[in-house]
Formats: sequence, C-alpha cells, structure tokens
Amino acid sequence: QVQLVESGGGLVQAGGSLRLSCAASGRTFSSYAMGWFRQAPGKEREFVSAINWSGGTTYPDSVKGRFTISRDTAKNTVYLQMNSLRPEDTAVYYCAADSKHSRLRVGVPEYWGQGTQVTVSS
Repeated sequence: QVQLVESGGGLVQAGGSLRLSCAASGRTFSSYAMGWFRQAPGKEREFVSAINWSGGTTYPDSVKGRFTISRDTAKNTVYLQMNSLRPEDTAVYYCAADSKHSRLRVGVPEYWGQGTQVTVSS
C-alpha cells in the first residue's frame, strides 16, 4: 500500500521558517515526480513546487525565492524548506507523487498525502 505522510507543519510568525517532510512508502519513488500543493480555507488547491526524477524543480511566482524543494532518494523522502513565510502562506500543505511530471504539475497526481497544517501569524 502506497502512502505519503507529511510532517513538519505548525505555527510560525511571519518572516519565520518551516521545513516540511514527506515520507513515501509502499514503492520506490526514485523515478517519480514529487511535489507540494496547498489549500487555504475557501480557496482551491494550488501548486507550490515540484521536483522531477533528475532533480529539476519548478515553483510558481508566489513562492519562488522563498521555498526550496529537495528530495532524498535513498530515504524516499521529499522536503519543502519554507523561508520568509507570510500570513498568506497559511494553508494545509499536501505532498503528491506521479510517474509523470505533467500530471503532477496540473494537480492530478496518482498519489496524495493527508496534509499538514501550516499557520503563519502576522
């Protein structure tokens, strides 16, 4: 059974940092694209970052320069380092994985995690 389990969420003040982790199990994800999405109350889920099997990364302008995605293939884990956090970054953050980067990038990945709450206070 494939599972993606996020951790590292919490409450932080504006300008602070958090690092999210997503531990994958049930199969090897070394050839998969993995990424992060977020959903704030009353808003649609939005793309935050993705990393492909060769380490290439993508970010939307809203987080570029502040967030960094990385992966440890040996640990089957992907990370999201979030710096200079803003109140508008408050959301539930979801890990995702798919064998095709294109599917993940448009928000229809094969696998989703259960989410972890990030709250940024002003």
